[in-house]
Amino acid sequence: MTNLKLKDLSQAMRKIDICMMATHDANGALESRPMSNNKDVEYDGDSYFFALEDSSAVRHLKKNPQICLSYEGEDHLYISITGEGYTNQDKKKFKEHWVPDLDKWFEDGIDTPGLTLIHVNGEKLHYWKGTDDGEVRLKDNI
Repeated sequence: MTNLKLKDLSQAMRKIDICMMATHDANGALESRPMSNNKDVEYDGDSYFFALEDSSAVRHLKKNPQICLSYEGEDHLYISITGEGYTNQDKKKFKEHWVPDLDKWFEDGIDTPGLTLIHVNGEKLHYWKGTDDGEVRLKDNI
């Protein structure tokens, strides 16, 4: 049986760039989209993503902060993180999480009009590795 700790999962997540971010639309239905963590991962329960203010992800989070992130890693590792997502327009925070690859999506960098940082505060992480699975309560590990 695999008993992975948050440190092990954080190390594995460094190699995963894209996750699926699920939010609730105006009718309460789930909607997901691929999002890049920009390899900005030293996972401790917080995740950060850039989006534009008029994107569905940002609109949904302003009405309902419940969120789920789903990752697929190497060697049959799957991770699901549930928590709450918040939006932030603080350019100081933008600088902390900005990487040069983002310039292709946001050509004015941190000065891109409508740029928003989505901060996901994870509460529970569930993982599957092969036939084993486990859960990490993130609030207990921070």
